[in-house]
Amino acid sequence: MQNRKEFIQEQPPINIGADISVKSFEMIEEELRDYPKAKEFDENQIEVISRLIHTSTCFEEVLENICFTKDAIPRIQKLLLNKAKIIVDVNMIKVGLSDFYLKTYENEVVCYINEPFTYEMAEKNKTTRSYAAVVEAIKKHKDEPMILCCGNAPTFIYAAINTLLDEGVDLSQVAFILFPVGFVNVVESKDYGKRFCEQFDIPAVIMEGRFGSSTMTVATLHATYKLIKDYDGTQKYNGK
Repeated sequence: MQNRKEFIQEQPPINIGADISVKSFEMIEEELRDYPKAKEFDENQIEVISRLIHTSTCFEEVLENICFTKDAIPRIQKLLLNKAKIIVDVNMIKVGLSDFYLKTYENEVVCYINEPFTYEMAEKNKTTRSYAAVVEAIKKHKDEPMILCCGNAPTFIYAAINTLLDEGVDLSQVAFILFPVGFVNVVESKDYGKRFCEQFDIPAVIMEGRFGSSTMTVATLHATYKLIKDYDGTQKYNGK
């Protein structure tokens, strides 16, 4: 048996949570200077990108695959400030979102993935539960602003788009944050989402390719919340 006394114990060089966070973002900001691609993004977009790198440690993957439609961040902020429902594909996103932001801006997170009616509809229509869940969520909240967030199940994207069209939802009250990860349907679903958003001028943040995750979806929302400045206490957006 080895002698435990011979092993020298160490403590982390930085041991305060707030200090670790500050140092992390300082390191990200410094390293981003080495990537010419970073210069293609505006200040708000870089804030989101930094959060995504902080979550994943992946510089090239984020910089090369992230896509922002026109004025995506301020337009998503406007929806958040107008009490948009945040419709998500998995409870992991729901659990990860900050209660402070959700309560401050009165955004309800909607996830029907584990509801009994979702199991029934998925079996009846031969779809995934993610597909069935977002269909029901959009139908229920179709007259309210909504942000559709996908971090895992690409079938969510197909269901969301098709239901928005079938239900005649006002697309000026809709935004997408699309980060499903994996192999089957992933690249195709993001391409479908991007084409839909570009054709109908819908604000979206999309991580193209196979890369993504629920945690990155959460990070994008948190960065978007953090960037809200034109807030006057009435839950109304003062920007254009």
